[in-house]
Amino acid sequence: MKEIVIILAEIVNDIHDILTDMFGLHMTDKQLHFWIIGIIGMVTFFMVYFFFKIIEKMKWSTTILSFVYTFTVMVVLVFAIELQQAITNRGNMEFADAVAGLWGFMVMFMIYAVVAILIYFLFKTFKKKK
Repeated sequence: MKEIVIILAEIVNDIHDILTDMFGLHMTDKQLHFWIIGIIGMVTFFMVYFFFKIIEKMKWSTTILSFVYTFTVMVVLVFAIELQQAITNRGNMEFADAVAGLWGFMVMFMIYAVVAILIYFLFKTFKKKK
């Protein structure tokens, strides 16, 4: 996990160097963050918007959107916990821990989904009989 964070930091530093060398842009970190995060954010927004427009046409769109949002929050939370462990030296910062935590959410969500679908079809079946 620590190695992944270091590699990501090196990639960001390399992008900064490329922008400086190719375009002669001498930006502060704040200016670089403003532009790069702004552009990444807008590209992400349009992709998510397109994806959500497709989902809203589906039968259980609220459930699907809730899952996507919750999963996103869980990813951020899991990696924040792993970073906190690295900073405080209370536990090992491992990618496998993050994956295990996300699998825990996925398994529990699958159990919920199966139970919810069963209940849905049971109610639908009993309504038809009446």
